[in-house]
Amino acid sequence: MKYAIENGIIELSYIQEMYDMSKREEALNRHPYKIWEGNNGRFYTYLPDNSKKRVLKSRGSRKEIEDCVYAYWKEEMENPTIFDVYQEWIGEKLSREEITITTKNRYDRQYNETMVEFGKRRIKSVEEYDIEKFVLNAIHSHRMTAKGFSNLRTIIFGVFKLAKKKKYITYSITEVIADIEISKKMFKKNIKEDDELVFMDDEKKKLFNYFENKEMDLKDLGILLLFYTGMRPGELSAIQWEDVAENAINVHRTEIRYENEDGKYVYEVRDFPKTEAGIRKVIIPNSSLWILEKIRELNPKGKYVFEQNGVRIRTCIFDDRLRRICDKLEIKEKSLNKIRKTYATTLIDKKVDESLIISQMGHTDIETTKTYYYKNNKSLEQKSAIIDSVFD
Repeated sequence: MKYAIENGIIELSYIQEMYDMSKREEALNRHPYKIWEGNNGRFYTYLPDNSKKRVLKSRGSRKEIEDCVYAYWKEEMENPTIFDVYQEWIGEKLSREEITITTKNRYDRQYNETMVEFGKRRIKSVEEYDIEKFVLNAIHSHRMTAKGFSNLRTIIFGVFKLAKKKKYITYSITEVIADIEISKKMFKKNIKEDDELVFMDDEKKKLFNYFENKEMDLKDLGILLLFYTGMRPGELSAIQWEDVAENAINVHRTEIRYENEDGKYVYEVRDFPKTEAGIRKVIIPNSSLWILEKIRELNPKGKYVFEQNGVRIRTCIFDDRLRRICDKLEIKEKSLNKIRKTYATTLIDKKVDESLIISQMGHTDIETTKTYYYKNNKSLEQKSAIIDSVFD
């Protein structure tokens, strides 16, 4: 091709003309609406519109209406909106299985909460300062926590890195974000008391006494098993009998939840847990093996350990049962995840070897466990007794 151009065999103008024709054909093929001739001899079609679903366009000839269509889609292809780039970015990550449908739904919710208006802008019109202004306003107006901002930051990085690769922009989003002065004071602080994050010692006693004095069903036994294993709720719901070996459970599945196209939640089991470290063998205390025996009595033929009438018991069912029990016992309402934090707290308080703790929890390091899972679950009276003993 280079030889042909340099020696005048092919004119550059011809190449440009062929390229333009190709782009025009691509744009017309992309157009979702028909072009028709009216009784008055004029030609009509619809074009998409941000404020409406579509807008009617009219021209004096077919060529003119096709020119109008081409101009619209040419800009769409060469200068898409932020939302268009977001859709391409999230679609690629999902198709390559870099993220799960659950993660996609989380990013979609974050986008819909914070980026809808900003997302209408054409990508080429967005300057570095526009991004800084958007980020600071989003943190302030939506009263974001630092954790909430991390999701938004992931989206912004993804969208604008893809935009640079496609040559819509020239600046580096990494440098832009790094240059933004974000004060820690801007982030909303979610301050919760320890008794909201773990089951206190006296609350655990209440729960265990309640279970001991009733005829437990599979849901009760599942909740109890979490207190002795610290598994993630999704892992509990996904255990199959083939995963159970003597005093251990081989964890390599989890339940995921996502919204389908109809907006309904779908619950599925996938064959790998939340993280690689999540693939592990969780040891069950010998004193608690009776729980598995009782479950086997109630569900001897099911594929899943927690299965009723041939249907797997979903995480939300366990969670609903726990909340009802808390309400009945006048305990602060807590989710299943709080049992996992209670389990981690117990192991740390008992000075269990750190390597065993992270193995049981499915973490990569002990700092994760100590930072995000350890809470003080002693009552005020217990804390007072400990302090008093120090100064006796």
